[in-house]
Amino acid sequence: MEFRIACIPGDGIGPEVTEQAVRVLKRIGEIYGHTFHFETLLAGGCAIDATGKSLPEETVTAAKAADAVLLGAVGGPKWDGMSGDTRPEAALLGLRKALGLFANLRPALLFEQLKGACPLKEELVSGGLDILVVRELTGGIYFGERGTKQTDMGLAAYDIEQYAEEEVRRIAVTAFEMAMKRNKIVTSVDKANVLESSRLWRRVVTEVSASYPEVTLNHMYVDNAAMQLVRNPKQFDVIVTANLFGDILSDEASMITGSIGMLPSASLAVGNFGMYEPVHGSAPDIAGKNLANPMASILSAAMMLRYSLGLSKEADAIENAIRAVLAEGWRMPDLLTEGTKEMGTKEAGDRILSKL
Repeated sequence: MEFRIACIPGDGIGPEVTEQAVRVLKRIGEIYGHTFHFETLLAGGCAIDATGKSLPEETVTAAKAADAVLLGAVGGPKWDGMSGDTRPEAALLGLRKALGLFANLRPALLFEQLKGACPLKEELVSGGLDILVVRELTGGIYFGERGTKQTDMGLAAYDIEQYAEEEVRRIAVTAFEMAMKRNKIVTSVDKANVLESSRLWRRVVTEVSASYPEVTLNHMYVDNAAMQLVRNPKQFDVIVTANLFGDILSDEASMITGSIGMLPSASLAVGNFGMYEPVHGSAPDIAGKNLANPMASILSAAMMLRYSLGLSKEADAIENAIRAVLAEGWRMPDLLTEGTKEMGTKEAGDRILSKL
């Protein structure tokens, strides 16, 4: 089979970790008889430097023509002085909107080999963790009306949280479909005791649940959900929530697994198209030093194989290769503990390739 992959390395450590993911995909192609055609595109700070825009139109056009998008990371202190809509991070919102990526999947998976890196007590994570956060990605406060106005207390700024029924319904369906393939528990997180948008959210999610009688639906306020993630994380299977709440909770969930450097993500459109990226940022302080953990990017490539390209066997091979490397005691600097062995970015790629 042949696939076109739009590759956006981005800024900071983005190019380094993306390079290793591409190497792994090419090797998967050799082993399983597939051909991946990669087209490198600009977005983020490097695009600003080259074109004056964080998201050039050519990037959007090429990404739409691909079978999937593999993204590194964007941003850095070099561009911190720019206004909000011109910053490198604006490219992410632009890509999500232009590509119709409404569902963000962020698995918080604690590898058995890394349980010692989890900051929680061992009894809370005994047997491992496997939580999937399904975050609505193109609505809510990040895309609502915003502005400033004069008040009797000075200049005020506002951002409006708004959701339509169909926006909630499609993300709820995604969450329930994912739960059907897992442990059949959905926890919908909102703030329905305060927010009108959350009351609509809760009503629509409840309506969708009627079509999935095998799935248990729980509702939870966001403040309680944040507490429960560190108090009793194993109660969760699939968490579905709005854009802002999902942004915060998925980062919290990622850290209880030991390292943000191990966590991939997928952003899906209607159908099989998706954009895949590691959860971590551009980490400019370690860029070019062979210290960046490429495993989240490589696991993102595995998610791409599974969700967009329908290659589950190949995705399993990548995940098993990473487990094999970890089982031998090899660790990136962000996971290094007593008794383990350190490896760099390229060496991690080499070792994973050797296990495929």
